[in-house]
Amino acid sequence: MITKHLPRVLIYGILLLAALLFLAPLYVMLATSFKDAAQIRAGNLLSLPTSLNFESWQLAWSSACTGVDCRGLKPYFVNSVIMAVPAVLLSTAWGAINGYVLSLWKFKGSEVLFGFMLFGVFMPFQVVLLPMSQVLGFLGLSSSLGGLILVHCIAGLAGTTLFFRNYYTAIPKELVNAARIDGAGFWRIFFRIVIPMSTPILMVTLIWQFTNIWNDFLFGVAFSGADSKPITVGLNNMANTSSSVKSYNVDMAAAVIAGLPTMLVYVLAGQYFVKGLTAGAVKG
Repeated sequence: MITKHLPRVLIYGILLLAALLFLAPLYVMLATSFKDAAQIRAGNLLSLPTSLNFESWQLAWSSACTGVDCRGLKPYFVNSVIMAVPAVLLSTAWGAINGYVLSLWKFKGSEVLFGFMLFGVFMPFQVVLLPMSQVLGFLGLSSSLGGLILVHCIAGLAGTTLFFRNYYTAIPKELVNAARIDGAGFWRIFFRIVIPMSTPILMVTLIWQFTNIWNDFLFGVAFSGADSKPITVGLNNMANTSSSVKSYNVDMAAAVIAGLPTMLVYVLAGQYFVKGLTAGAVKG
């Protein structure tokens, strides 16, 4: 009996060990964020805090000194929300329309166009920093949240188009043709037939885009101004403060605050992400 279940026990043991190793940094961050300076000096990384100290969280949020000024993550957090929400919605909607056209309303050269768009999925973003900065300057959007929103919409367009195009190719062409015979036009088919069938891939794309945009540092540090920096740039400024005394508890609290939205998204909507990926895989 023991020999029979040994492979399964071994697999579960390996998975449990991998989960513990993966979650160890998160545990260290949380434990350190609740310690005061004395506990950090006296204890070790894995020790639990003797008491919950929320002062570091308050400092990280509203009054911790960065190398530039003495404001916490609050303004950077607000900037990221203002930037991420419209960028996610616009890039997702844009990708859905592109995928709809390239899969169900094909035209001469559509496959070639889609092939060129795929370059955007694999192209390193460093190569577009200079031309993008020139475009933003021409449009008058340099160092602004509007410029960051535009950059993220364009940068995510190739990926969102790929997601929706591959998902929509599984929709029977007969369904669309029948709707066209009944007099339904381009937008009516899109909103009445295609979108109601798109819930799984919509959830995948929304979660994917939100994670990428919220966690982005490259575009944030390259295209933001003094009042439009996202939370990743604010966290970097805080971690690289010129203070003579390093406040590890404040830094850890700030890191948790910066990563909390994406963690919540996966906790609350992770099941829809998995279902969406599975649905796309099953439909080919």
